[in-house]
Amino acid sequence: MKSLVTGVAVSLGLLLAAGVTPATAVPTAPHQPTAEARQHGIANAGDAYMGWRQSSTAATASAPAAVPAATVEGIDVSSHQGNVNWASQWSAGKRFAYVKATEGNYYSNPYFAQQYNGSYGVGMIRGAYHFATPNDSSGANQANYFVDRGGAWSRDGRTLPGALDIEYNPYGATCYGLSQAAMVNWVRDFLNTYKARTGRDAVIYTNLDWWTRCTGNSTAFNGTNPLWVARYASAPGTLPGGWPFHTIWQYSSTPIDQNRFNGDQSRLVALANG
Repeated sequence: MKSLVTGVAVSLGLLLAAGVTPATAVPTAPHQPTAEARQHGIANAGDAYMGWRQSSTAATASAPAAVPAATVEGIDVSSHQGNVNWASQWSAGKRFAYVKATEGNYYSNPYFAQQYNGSYGVGMIRGAYHFATPNDSSGANQANYFVDRGGAWSRDGRTLPGALDIEYNPYGATCYGLSQAAMVNWVRDFLNTYKARTGRDAVIYTNLDWWTRCTGNSTAFNGTNPLWVARYASAPGTLPGGWPFHTIWQYSSTPIDQNRFNGDQSRLVALANG
């Protein structure tokens, strides 16, 4: 993602209005972005975002194929976007948004309230996502951290289940130093805890290359958790983990992360309602 707007940090009052437990945006853990991550705008711990390395691994950056009738367009954002002009995004045809809430167990997005409430305010269906760092703490620990800082869910027809962003490590070893079996167990721990806290099965955001390398292309979650697949190309391509279909496809990062829901508006509302 690249910043589209300039903004200032939201006030404590906005954070409280969003029902978010305030937390410092300055990480306490010593995460040093790799040289590659720095090339993608990740200068500090907490700067990671969905698909940060996707443009490097994409076979092609061609535009997506003709849009099927039964799809809904959306975006995802993080602190890199600052205060988003949501009216403009609505006018551009975006009808849903995912907002980064947390990373690891040390960072919460200082723009979360403006982004999460702002998307809702213009009529979008919105959800929150967590950037996982499995080498820092257990899946349960990070799921609780996420829920307590914006990742909760409510059956209002406008709030999507939280998403687990599990992908390339911008701070070191690609698979965070975990074996494939240990990674699967970490993901399971996060998902089980999230469901216990919210009653919902979290969405899994990943890509074929990382999922294959770091989980052994595990099929453990394809019957319970919706797939959000990242592939910057003209089609979603081969899906990871034996998922029979994708729920969301992130197909571009230009000029902001572009996503397409695999269904019509009524199905998107159904996902929100659980």
